[in-house]
Amino acid sequence: MIDTRRRLGTATAILLVAAVIGTVPNSAQAAPADDVTTAVRHRLIEEAAAAADQEIRAAGLADTRVTVTRRDGRAWAFGTAVLVAPQKEGLYPSGWIFIARQQRGDWQVALEGEATFADLATAAPASVLARGERDAFTTIGTLSANGDYRTGMRLPFALGQSWTLRGGPHGWSGSPRPFSSIDLFGGDQRVLAVRAGTAYTMCKGWIRVVHDRGYTTDYYHLWNNINVDGASVSAGSYLGDTGTDITCGGSASSRHVHLGFRQNGAYVAIATHNLGKWVPREGSTAYEGYALHGSKRVNVGGSLYNYGALGFTEGIVDSYGGTSVSRRSGPGTGYGVVGSIADGATAAIACSSSGTSVTGRWGASTLWNKLTDGTWIPDAYLYTGSANPVNGSC
Repeated sequence: MIDTRRRLGTATAILLVAAVIGTVPNSAQAAPADDVTTAVRHRLIEEAAAAADQEIRAAGLADTRVTVTRRDGRAWAFGTAVLVAPQKEGLYPSGWIFIARQQRGDWQVALEGEATFADLATAAPASVLARGERDAFTTIGTLSANGDYRTGMRLPFALGQSWTLRGGPHGWSGSPRPFSSIDLFGGDQRVLAVRAGTAYTMCKGWIRVVHDRGYTTDYYHLWNNINVDGASVSAGSYLGDTGTDITCGGSASSRHVHLGFRQNGAYVAIATHNLGKWVPREGSTAYEGYALHGSKRVNVGGSLYNYGALGFTEGIVDSYGGTSVSRRSGPGTGYGVVGSIADGATAAIACSSSGTSVTGRWGASTLWNKLTDGTWIPDAYLYTGSANPVNGSC
């Protein structure tokens, strides 16, 4: 179950729903790009002018980083565009993947998250966009972000390791909302992709991975980061090491990975989603908060064990402070108890049905889940990432 009262501001935006596959076409070659580079830089200055922070609004052309990685003659270009931030606490770079088309001597530049980005991706030649990328950038989804926080993501380090939650939910640039990011370090310090997708190097120390379901994850401050342009990565693929790199701005007092969470082309609140079978929760201010695994709570400074990704038809037992939940022979408290399941256990769901109302951590619900062993538990005591059935109705 999950609280449907939480809302994401980008709930009706375009979803990049296709899992990105394929590689960059060999014919897509980078080339001198003075003209398109200038056009993209001016787009970045337009974005800076709309920023909330005064220092970002004061950015000039020298504060832009444009990398044209592919071209098709003089008509099309593709690459990354970064607005560099001052190297100080509370400021972080802003970055986009871009597609540009030249018509009648003028460049039309579209940044990811804009409607025109999908339009240009549809029209771009195969020499500029691989098929998998085109699918991801052009598929229009109807799945709303509201009420469905399933991600299929692990934590960004090796399964079985425990890393320190250095910073609880906070904004990509610190205090501003949405609180889209968390900071982690520990173990072997190797930062890994949380889910399969397509990876891009935004700048030194910063990797972006585009996933399915409209999600994108950012990894910043990396040392030894991979250098990629649309490379297919699997869940657990190496991206770099935790570090203190601030090539594109911001600050880092000690090594860590600054993990940013995006959906539909914009940063969104990471709270209530699931990473490695942990559910981040916000505190009263940025960098506070905690993470939940069932009823187990880990505050900032504590260790998060990477259990791996929660499946889309699975749930984590959350007894709301107890040690276990009763398993019953049917969907309601009037049915007999036939066993129990431990708090924090992963439960596979066969189907769901209505039954007795039960109140748990996320509120009251009449939904009951039939597990694959034939027993039933209330959805109020099971985090799935959704308030609705996740594997059909019984």
